[in-house]
This record gives sequence, structure tokens and C-alpha cells, in this order.
Amino acid sequence: MAGAVGCRPTMAPFSPDDEAMLQEMLRQLFQSVKEKITGAPSLECAEEILLHLEETDENFHNYEFVKYLRQYICNTLGSMIEEEMEKSTSDQNRSEETGYDTVVQNVTKRTQESKEYKEMMHSLKDIMIVVVESMINKFEEDEIRVQEKQKKIQKEKSNSYCTDNCSDSDSSFNQSYKFCQGKLQLILDQLDPGQPKEVRYEALQTLCSAPPSDVLNCENWTTLCEKLTVSLADPDPVFSDRILKFYAQTFTLSPLHMTKEIYTSLAKHLELYFLSRENHIPTLLTGIDITNPNMTRLLKKVRLLNEYQKEAPSFWIRHPEKYMEEIVESTLSLLSVKHHQSHLVSQKILDPIYFLALVDAKAVWFKKWMHAYYSRTTLLRLLEKKYKSLITAAVQQCVHYFELCETMKADEMLRHSKHCGEKQKNFYYTGSELQYIYFIHSLCLLGRLLIYTHGRKLFPIKLKNRKDSISLIDLLVLFTQLIYYSPSCPKMTSSAHSDNYSPASMVSEILQILCDQKECAIECLYKNTVLEALLQPIHDLVKGTEATSNCSETALIHIADILTRIASVEEGLILLLYGENMNSSEEENPTGAHIIAQFSKQLLEEDIPMFSGSEMLPMVTGAFMLVCRQIYGTCEGLQTLIPYSLHESLAKAWKKASLLSERIPTPVEGSDSVSSISQQSQNSMAWEENLLDNLLNFAATPKGLLLLQRTGAINECVTLMFHQYAKKLQINRHEKFGYGVVVTQVAATAAGALALQSSGFINALITELWTNLECGRDDVRVTQPRSTPVDPIDRSCQKSFLALVTLLSSPAVYELVSNQELPNKAEYSLREVPTCITDIIDRLIILNSEAKIHSLFNYEQSHIFGLRLLSVACCSLDTLLLLEAQYQLSEMLLTAQEESILETSENCRDFIIDALSVERNHILVRIHLIGGPLERILPPRTLEKGSAPYPWPMFSSYPVPNCYLPEVTRHADGKQDNDLCKLLPRFEISDKQTEWIENCRRRYSKIMKSEPDIISGAALAELLEKYVFHLSETSSECYFPSVEYSATDANVKNESLSSVQQLGIEMAVRYGKFLALLQDGAENHLSLVLKHCARFLKQQHAPVKSSLICLQASYPGHDWFVSSAFLIMLGEQHRTFQFLQRFSRLLASAFLWLPRLHISRHLPIDTIESGIHPVYFCTTHYVEMLLKAEVPLVFSAFHMSGFAPSQICLQWITQCFWNYLDWSEICHYIATCVFLGPDYQVYICIAIFKHLQQEILQHTQAQDLQVFLKEEALRGFRVSDYFEYLESLEQSYRPVLRRDMWDLKVQST
Repeated sequence: MAGAVGCRPTMAPFSPDDEAMLQEMLRQLFQSVKEKITGAPSLECAEEILLHLEETDENFHNYEFVKYLRQYICNTLGSMIEEEMEKSTSDQNRSEETGYDTVVQNVTKRTQESKEYKEMMHSLKDIMIVVVESMINKFEEDEIRVQEKQKKIQKEKSNSYCTDNCSDSDSSFNQSYKFCQGKLQLILDQLDPGQPKEVRYEALQTLCSAPPSDVLNCENWTTLCEKLTVSLADPDPVFSDRILKFYAQTFTLSPLHMTKEIYTSLAKHLELYFLSRENHIPTLLTGIDITNPNMTRLLKKVRLLNEYQKEAPSFWIRHPEKYMEEIVESTLSLLSVKHHQSHLVSQKILDPIYFLALVDAKAVWFKKWMHAYYSRTTLLRLLEKKYKSLITAAVQQCVHYFELCETMKADEMLRHSKHCGEKQKNFYYTGSELQYIYFIHSLCLLGRLLIYTHGRKLFPIKLKNRKDSISLIDLLVLFTQLIYYSPSCPKMTSSAHSDNYSPASMVSEILQILCDQKECAIECLYKNTVLEALLQPIHDLVKGTEATSNCSETALIHIADILTRIASVEEGLILLLYGENMNSSEEENPTGAHIIAQFSKQLLEEDIPMFSGSEMLPMVTGAFMLVCRQIYGTCEGLQTLIPYSLHESLAKAWKKASLLSERIPTPVEGSDSVSSISQQSQNSMAWEENLLDNLLNFAATPKGLLLLQRTGAINECVTLMFHQYAKKLQINRHEKFGYGVVVTQVAATAAGALALQSSGFINALITELWTNLECGRDDVRVTQPRSTPVDPIDRSCQKSFLALVTLLSSPAVYELVSNQELPNKAEYSLREVPTCITDIIDRLIILNSEAKIHSLFNYEQSHIFGLRLLSVACCSLDTLLLLEAQYQLSEMLLTAQEESILETSENCRDFIIDALSVERNHILVRIHLIGGPLERILPPRTLEKGSAPYPWPMFSSYPVPNCYLPEVTRHADGKQDNDLCKLLPRFEISDKQTEWIENCRRRYSKIMKSEPDIISGAALAELLEKYVFHLSETSSECYFPSVEYSATDANVKNESLSSVQQLGIEMAVRYGKFLALLQDGAENHLSLVLKHCARFLKQQHAPVKSSLICLQASYPGHDWFVSSAFLIMLGEQHRTFQFLQRFSRLLASAFLWLPRLHISRHLPIDTIESGIHPVYFCTTHYVEMLLKAEVPLVFSAFHMSGFAPSQICLQWITQCFWNYLDWSEICHYIATCVFLGPDYQVYICIAIFKHLQQEILQHTQAQDLQVFLKEEALRGFRVSDYFEYLESLEQSYRPVLRRDMWDLKVQST
């Protein structure tokens, strides 16, 4: 049929059948694209959709109308197109440069320019005009019939004109044709105020029924907006309500450029309404009665405006900026409307801002507009240039409210802010209530403004009747004062808490948000003036003045929460500790930390009469202790708070709470007091836990852990931590990285390790490990087999592995493993789960029986785990010696290697190379050879490609193959003599010892920076000997008193050394011989030196009764400093001991020679009983403090990994950096600390972390930082390379460090 019609190239005969057929084709096309067209926002968009229909509609070529057009074109232009193609093809053959695309373009151009094409288009247009006009006429006839039918139905109904029968989904495809220009003009005429009421209602009804897109595309749309704006002021409430509904419908269904005009017209109407003198706008005196019809209509308009304000930001970014600008400017213009005010405040006419505050008290609209940069930029620009009066009025309102709070009595203030209490229906708002609501709105608006940089640039603000402008700091001070001076809300139920409008809570919320914005907090909050305002009432309470009689517990809790947020950020903590001027003095003008500590101590001791008997005292105390623990949880903060002995006050309060909780009677069933007793018991338990939790946080630093152990509550604190760990609770809401650091600190001490064991923490850790390693998860339905682990330590076991690495370090390992035999059972049940460290060693490490092997489901994976754990643990030489002495590790590993040998023939034996044999080979080399990065070669754990995957020789008996021993520079006698001749003349002897000592220090520093290599061998030994001799003869340089010692070799020869010491002697002598420093017979000489030292130091022991193994008579580990001194003195027994006797008088001996202060009478008794060495609570404490300041990235990396720098530093120092530094660097470390002072021990550790920064960051990301720091030597580190840096650290920190180190003997509570 289409072909028959299409055969007519001209208009000649066009029958009614052809017309009907084309109409049907068009209906089919329109019906198919109906959804696309009706969804278009405008007529232009609909045309674009039809023009690009071929690109978007896959059925385009199947439409009958498209087929008709194609056939029509073919019949009309087909022959001409073929001729043009032939011509172009022949032309192309002559010129090969043109291509097919060029031919098509040429043919198309010629066709469109031809006479035939123009005639065809004219003919086709005539045909379509006839068809479309016929369709429109038929459509209008149908519409007239429908309208007549509707009118007939409406007449049968009641005469009410305010029925709303328009549907939101009333825009069908056909309706888009009914709303023409004439109809809109008719509606405009009918909406005229002079028209009868019925006519205007019907016109508005028709307008509401029309699709928004049709209304928008009419030419008279602008005029319509003006009419609607005028009609909004119509006195007829029904009519104005109907217009509001049209506005609401337009906001919901129309695009932004339409709703923008509706919004601006509504804003303009409201602006004119408030400016008109004819409208009776209420005053502050009369208040607002929302039952009044006029007020109801006004509030509806404001509410509609506000609803759109809150919704607009979600879509206006998709439209041109000018639309958003018009909306913003019309809003600000409305809110800036001011009336000529009376001199009396009560007669003030209410401005639009009061009504907006009434419907949006918390200024949510402003918060949303300020959120996105797109709108915030425009809003702030307009506020700065044209509408700054809005900000001025908001500040003025806050100032006015504060002045009101200062002058009003307490009961009046409570009535004034009754809206902050429980929710209740209220239909009348008094002037004071309106002022309060506007104040809340202003508060929220200003709080949001301060978050952004350009918002803060609007300050200072000049107010009327004030000489000085209100600066940013002034505003923050005002905010803080509002917390104290504004009335408190009544106690509210939890359901009402979500909508709390009390000034204190509102200001507190704003300041909390400001605290979370770092740049904003630095500019606004972290100022002395603001902090003083926050702390002023606390300061008054501490002094006991009456100025704070109205300061409530609620206000104090709000302040404590803000202070907690300030203290949890580095910049805020510095402000609290030192103020803006970096002055930590507590005598004159004490800093915030001192005031908070004093107040918290008084709260704990219930020494503030104002709060005597208050039910909220525990809440206030808990809130301020949370501030304190943010401070004492850091090394520098703890140093500031130590004088206040908060740990003692906490311990006393906890013991008191424990006694009180024991006195709470047991509830009897059936008694009326059951619920009250139960609640009292819960409150008491919660308070106890809060106090213990605060005590536990002292363990975040080494010195804090010492203070915690002195309280005697460490077991209870660790038990609490375990319960929180089991519940997956965080320490507090401001703690970023959980329990890792605290566990590491606790595990670094003997008492802490026992507390972890008794609490069940270690048991739970091992159970979790065994579950992941051997059992799998029972609570997960097995739908597929578990993947075979590829890594030596499976990801599921990594956390447990690192925790065990932390526990297996000295001195904790002595408490957990010492004197414990392995079970070595004949049979192990498959259900038998290890419960302690000894069980882990027995089941995973020392697999010396078939029963142990058969008890493991995943033998190879589990044994690899155990061997890796052993490898890391043995990096601590004291741990290695303990395990070797008790369990003969070397023998076990060598036997296992022997069993891995495969005999291929009579004379050929090859080791089976697998993961276990490779790991055992690595451990055997590691535990037998001592040396720094250049002094031993550790075999890798990985295989290589090629025919020899593991070229490193394995062995099943000692000695270790020579390939693991590199060629080191031997200390030849000639070189030593040469160094001696070079070095000693530079240290001239002076008659004045003090002068000579200072000269030595200067010379030593100079040589270390220029020729460090000559400070070695015999030259170093003689220099150290001379220097220590002169120091020991100078009373000002001696820290410890002289001790008489007269024992001879014969007296000590028969004394026994522990097996650990004996193994240590063998290890030290083996290392000395490798370095060519010792001769045969050195074992006996070193043994005698150690025996003399043991007797010499025993004379200075204090009597201690303790169950800790580390506090027994003899030092539990090996004396690595004595071994180092023995090697420096080239194995000379008497010379070494004489040097040590003199050295023991110096302060440096307390930190370099760890056994020197083992249960020594020179320490306070409570320090001795803690079992914590000064190297831990002093040296490593300052390492952490300086690390935070000097290498902050490394400090953060430690916290993120849950590992503390103190533990690895303690390990390095305990074993004098053996296995971590080469011998020459160990000598430089010892010499530097002796010559320049023990504080250089701290500086060297900081320099090492600075040297390792990149590796530490990488291994933190790989989650194996502990393993890296314990296993890897300090490659590339030389003390001399960092000497200038060490000197700079001395300049900055020596006064503080030396004072603390010098106070070692008196550090007692």
C-alpha cells in the first residue's frame, strides 16, 4: 500500500483513502515515540528527539511512515541519483585521489541543489499539511465533546469551586496539543481580579490541569508569572491556597528554569507583602498566633519557599549558573527586608527572617546551600557585596541573647527557653520565644558560615551601638560563653534528645564541627583567647570563687566534649600544653592542660563543694577524664600531667567505687526495689569500668605504663581491655587505631605479660590462631573448599602472628616461658587446642615426634608458621638464649635437617629442598652467626629460576659453611697502632680535669664528623679508658656513689653462671674471634668478668619480694654491654672489669649497661617492684616523644601498624645493637653515649628511624612492620653520617632529657 501511494511523484490525485492511510501511519509513529516526547521538558527538546530518532530507535526503519518516505524519495529522485553516481564514478577513475566518501558527498550536494528535489519537498510538504490539519481538526472536535461532557458532569455536582481533581500524572500525549497560545491568553484574561469568582476558579483549574511543559513554552509565560504573583495576595483564602497548590505542583513536576521563575515570583510576593504597610504584620509584643488565618497563609508560603530551598541544591548544578544566582539573590533580598523600627524593642515589626526561622529553626536551607562549592561561591559573594546585613543581624541576635542571659534571672531564663524542653503542641509564640528561635537560626547560620574560608573572611562585623567590631575570635568567645551562661534544658527523655534546641547543646554541636575542620579550627579555635573563655569557669571552680555558681553540670560536660576534640588533634594538644606562646610554665598563667588536670583531680577526689552529692558528678568526672587521657596518652602530655598524680587519684577512686559496689544489696525477687537496685548496680559497674579504662590509657606510653603498674591495678585494667577486645569495642571514640599500641606497650614488660596471660588475652589469641590455622571456621557453611595458602603466613593468621611476635620479646618471654617444660606427649588429640605460649612452641615449632606431626591437619603450613615465629623471636638474643637453653633449638633444627637428607647413592647425599628445609636453613644460620649487615650473610627463603633453584648449601651439623661468612676487614695490629698514634695526640692532657673533659667531647665530635674510622680498636679502648677514669675522678660527673670491691678471681671462680649466660659467652667469643679481636681462652676471661660484675652489682641490690622472674637475684638475660666492653678491650679481663667499675659511677651506665640497675638500691622501691628498666620508661619514652616531633610519618606508621617504637628500641639497646649494626658502628654508638652523654642514646634511635623512613612506610602498608624491624639489620646506617643531626637534636632537647635522666633516683610517687 505504501508503495502504491509512493508511486506518485507529484500531488496530482490524492484520495481520501490515501489521507486516511497516512493518518494511520502517523498515529503509529506517534504512539511508538509517545513516552520519549512526553518526557521532553520543552518543545525544542521534543523536536530534537524526533530529528535524531534514527540514531536512538532501533525500530526506526520498520515504521510504515518511514517506509513510505523512503519509497517516495526513491520514485521521485531514484533515476537522477543513479545518473549522478555514474558521472562521479567516471570522474573518480580519472583522478585516483578521491574516495567513496567524496563521491557520496558530491552526489548528495548535487541532488539537494536540483530542481527535482525542491519540487519533491514542496509536494511532500503539501501532502503532510493536509494530513496534519485533518488530524488536528478531528482532535479538537473530540476535545470539545469531552469538555461538554465534563461540564455536564460538573453541573450535576455541588457548586463548590475548591475541589482539587487535577492529577499529578495528568499529562498524557494527547493533552500536549490542547494548550495553545490562545488558550493561555484566555486564562490570563480570566485570572484578572475584576473577573467573577467562578471564572477565576475555572481558569485556575484549567491551568492546573495543563502539562507544565506546555505552560512553560507558551509565549505569555512571563505575563502569567506576574499575574500569579499578584493573585497570591488575593484576600480570598480558597483562591490563594489554590495558587499555592499550583506552585507546589510546579516545584514538583517542572524543570529548574520554570520552577526558578515560580520561586522568584513567590519570593518577590513575600518581599512586597512585608514591605506593604497595608498588611498587618505582627510585632514582637503581639507575637504570632498560628491559628490566625492570615498567619497560617503567610507561614504556608514561607514553608513552601523553605521546602524548595532545601530541595533545589540537589539538581541546580545541572543547569546554568544564572538560574541558581537568581534563586539565591531573590532569597537574600527577601531576608534582608527591614522595617523602620520603633525605639522600643517590643514594638519591633517582625522581619521575614523570623518566619523563616519558625519553619526552619536550624537553618537547614543555609547548610545545604553552603555544602556545594557551586552554590557556596555565589552565596558568599552576594553576602559580601550586597547582603552583609544578614550576617550582621545574625551576630547582633547572638549578642543580644547573651546580654539577655547575663541580665535575666535563672527562672526567667528557663521560661525564655522552654522550647528546648519536651516537645509539646503550641499554637502561639510570644515575642521572647520568637527572639529565641531567631537566635537558634542565627547560631546555626553563623556556625555553618565559619566552616569555610571565605565565610570567615566576612569578619570582622561592625554592629550598631558598639565601638569595636566583632572579630572571628570575639564570636568564638561569645559562643563559648553561651554554653555557660545560657539556661540548661530540663532533663529530657531519649526520644526528645534528637531535637534538642538548648543553646548549650547547639553551640557545643557547632564547636564540635569546627574542631573537625582542621584549617577552621587552627584559625578560630586554637587561640589562647578562645581557650581561656572555655576554661574560665573551670579555673574559677578550681580556685573556689563564687563567680560560677550558675555553671551547670550539663554545661561542663559540653565543654569537656569540645576540649576532648581539641586535645585529640596535634595542634590542639600543643595549644593545651604550651599555649600559643609555647610556654608550659604552671606558676604564672597556667596553660589549659594544667587547669584541666587540677580540675579533674578535684573531681576525682570529690573536692568541689558545688557538686557535692550531685547525681551527675560521675558523668562530669568521666567527661573531663576523657580530656585528660587524650593528653596523658601522649608522651609530651604525660610529662606535663605527671605532677598531678592523676593515676593515683584514679586508682583511689576505683578502689572506692569497688568497695561501694560490693555494698549494694542483692535484689530479692518480688521486692519493689529490684529495679532500682539493679539500676544502681549497673551504674556502679559502668563507673568502675570507666575509671579502669582511664587508668588503662596510661599504658599508651612507656612512662605511663610505669605509673599504671605503680597503682597495682594493671591486672584489672588488662582484664577490662580483654573484655573490650572480645566485644570488638574501641578504646574511645577519639582513638584512631585500636588496641595494638597498648598491647605492645604492656607486653614489653614482665608484669604486663603476666597480666595479659591471667586476663585470658593470650589464651584467646592462641585459640583464634589455632582456629584459623588448623580448624577452619565452624560458623560458615562450606560451599567450596578453602583455597590453598600461597604465602608462608596466611592472611587469616597474620594478625595472630604479629601479636605472638610482640609477646615473644624480652623480658616478657621470660615470664611466659622460663622454667616451663614442653609437654612432649606420646599422643595428641585432634581436638586438643593449645592454650599458652609453651603449647605453641610444642605444637608448631619443636615437632620432634610423629605424634606432634600427625596431630596437625595442615602440617606444612602450621610448621612454617611456627618456624617463621621462631625466626622473628630469635632476633631478640635474650629470647634466643632462653629457648636454646631450655629446648635445645639448634639440636632440634639440625636433627630435622638430617632427616631431610636423601641418599641418592653410597657417597652422594642431597638435601630435600622444600619450604621447611629452606626455612630451617635460614634459622640455623641466623641463630649461630652474630654480625651486622656486612658481617654475615643470611640465606634467602625463596627459590631461584634455573637448574639450581637453591644454590645455598644446607648443613646438618656445625660449623656453618664459610659461604655465610663474608670477608671482613681484620683489625691488624699495625693498623691499630697507626690509629692509636693518630687519635690519642688529639686529646691533649690538661691540668684542669673539667677543661680536659670538655675538650675531649669537642675533639670527639669533630673527629666523628671528619675521620670516624680512626675511632676503633686499641685506640678507642685506650681513649674510653682514660676518659672514664677522668670522669669517675670528677665528683660533678659522678652520678652513683663509689662502691668498695675487693673480691679476687679465686673468690668468684667457683661461682656458677646461668645456662643463658654460658651460651651468651660462647656466642660473644665466637663473634669476637670472627672479628679477630679475641684469642684462645677468651671464654674463661669473659666468664670471670661476668662473675665479678655479678658480685659487684649484687652488693648494690635492694631486697625485693616478687613473683616476677625478672626480679630474682640475678639478671635474667645475658649481659651484652659487658660482652661489648670485653671485645672493645680486646679480651683483657682485668682491664675490662676495671673500666666497668669506674663506668658504673656514671649516669651513662644506667642506660647503656642494663644489669647495672637490676633491682638496684639506687632506684625508688616502687620502680624496682614494677620490674621496668629506666631504658624503657625513660629512653624509649623520649624516643616516642621525639619521633612524633622529628619524624611524624614514622610515628603515625607505628600507630597504624599497632606496634610501638619503644619495644624495638628496647630490643636494640638491650643487646647493644648486636646483629643490627656492624661492630664499628656498635663501638661508635657506645663511645658517643659515653663521651657526649646518655641522651645521645635517644638521638641515635631517632636518627635510625629517620634513616629507615621509606622502608618503614612501605612495610606498614604491607602490614609486616614488626617483622621487618626485628629481622632486618640496619643497612646503610652510620652514626657518623647523622652526627650533625644528632647535635641538632641535642640543642633542642638536652635540657628536658638530661633533667629527667638525672632525676632517675628520685622518680618515685
